[in-house]
Amino acid sequence: MHNAFRPAWWLNSPHLQTIYPAFLRRISPPTGIRRERLDTPDGDFLDIDWVDNGERPLVILLHGLAGSSRSGYIQGLQHSLLAAGIASVALNFRGCSGEMNRLARCYHSGETEDIDFLFQTLRQRFPDRAMAAIGFSLGGNVLLKWLGEQGDKLELSAAVAVSVPLLLDECADKLDRGFSTLYRDYLLRELKQYMRVKLRHLQGIGQHEQAEQILKLGDLSGIKSFWQYDDKVVAGLHGFKDAHDYYRRSSSRQFLKHIRVPTLILQAKDDPFMTERVLPTSAELSDQVQLEVCASGGHVGFVSGSLFRPAYWLEERIGGFLRQHLPWPTAR
Repeated sequence: MHNAFRPAWWLNSPHLQTIYPAFLRRISPPTGIRRERLDTPDGDFLDIDWVDNGERPLVILLHGLAGSSRSGYIQGLQHSLLAAGIASVALNFRGCSGEMNRLARCYHSGETEDIDFLFQTLRQRFPDRAMAAIGFSLGGNVLLKWLGEQGDKLELSAAVAVSVPLLLDECADKLDRGFSTLYRDYLLRELKQYMRVKLRHLQGIGQHEQAEQILKLGDLSGIKSFWQYDDKVVAGLHGFKDAHDYYRRSSSRQFLKHIRVPTLILQAKDDPFMTERVLPTSAELSDQVQLEVCASGGHVGFVSGSLFRPAYWLEERIGGFLRQHLPWPTAR
């Protein structure tokens, strides 16, 4: 059994639960963190951040939209895993490591090539090492889709996905309503800036054909919704017909029944990025998927504890699930 989530009294709304850990949590990088660059088969690169001291179980971490390996929920989990004697490696999606990538292609909710490339690289290096994977928000959608696509082909001991936009069209609609538009506007500002920086970078390194792909997208300044952004940018760069096609093919809920790795999905009913309509029925889950829906918690929030000693329940719950499926060393 595990302790059910109880929100901190001073963070008693979904928006406070969402905003506090994202913008007000102060956390330093874990001791001994090390960056490695992997060259991808298409001539690009991925930056990954290691916290590792030997042949312990290894956990892959995937961040959310407009996040990175420096996001508080990633570094917080790396701290807690390190304290338990578990190694971790955080993937920065393309262009999110602090250095823009070399190609026009970006990352998106259905892009599973990079997580598969990382996993296969690690599995070749460590053929006998126990491994797990954890994804947050967009990273959770990528993780679940990948798990479903791979079925029983993966030598992976466990997976956890948190605050997942299981139906992308529903989430895009939700972000167009009420207070949630503030999150939408913030994320769209970040994404437009990402594209501006990418264009300048590609022009600066002489990748003119790649830069031309972005120029062909046209003026992005008037985009005011995820439907518009995904229709113009994601579909335009990644071969989808339009936003509808992207959402239909990339939403992870349809892949849950194909997952063969022990997987925990953690969702909050009051998540301001989505509605309860995104939640799957039990018939849509494989027997390896465990869905836990908390009454509260916001989006990648789940903060409990006191004002002076906040507690991050996700780290506790994820650790408890991993203990069931990984060889768990004693912390030194």
